[in-house]
Amino acid sequence: MELKLYLTFVIFVFGLIFGSFFNVVGWRLPAGLSLVKPGSFCPKCKHRLKWYELIPLVSYVIQGGKCRKCKQKIPKFYFIVELMTGVLYALAFWIFGLSFEFVLAILTISFFVIVVVSDSNYLIIPDEVTFFFSVVIIFVRFIMNGPKDALIYLLFGIGAFFLMYVLMLFGNFIFKKESLGGGDIKLMFFVGCAVGPWMSLFTIFLSSFIALPLSLILYFNNKDSVIPYGPFLLIACLVIIMFKLDINFILGLGI
Repeated sequence: MELKLYLTFVIFVFGLIFGSFFNVVGWRLPAGLSLVKPGSFCPKCKHRLKWYELIPLVSYVIQGGKCRKCKQKIPKFYFIVELMTGVLYALAFWIFGLSFEFVLAILTISFFVIVVVSDSNYLIIPDEVTFFFSVVIIFVRFIMNGPKDALIYLLFGIGAFFLMYVLMLFGNFIFKKESLGGGDIKLMFFVGCAVGPWMSLFTIFLSSFIALPLSLILYFNNKDSVIPYGPFLLIACLVIIMFKLDINFILGLGI
């Protein structure tokens, strides 16, 4: 138990570090900026941050949530994303240990965090990110279970993509406007590769159920609000993975 607690803490720290990087990816990639140059800087005064200003969570707390030079407030969003990544990484390890399911969960969490940043701020899910994580998850399936399993889940991903495309066409026809973004449709390819065909269908149902309360709140506050759907798809995908839901669960619900 002590070893597991220690490893969980280590995974948590790695999650904080990756969360900091995912912040950069989510902010820069949709804007067409390099992930490497320039180095991290304050968006207000352009002050180049030193290494001790980049320690996840710690630097934010020590500096009181402000830039050390211009004293402008740093968005809490950065802090929340780092903490969320660390907690989710640690939770995944606590549930699965060092296993294939842990790798699957980590990939989904990482993709989710980047999508939260990019889709929330730009309403964009970068194709490069979707392609990267989809390829990695198929490669992992190939390594773990061989080419047959990888091919089957690749086909599942293609099927989920076309299902979402058909739903988009139907939604466009019903609402007479764009109902889903292209990034959401491509994201479903990853979901299919991650959880298979039946759970991909359940992902759409569950994500809609999760998104409904927030959608209603935002709609009544501002009828022109645009709600990014991508994060909800990946939240649903994560719920399925973390709670180990399968076709038997769906049959039990009578869906």
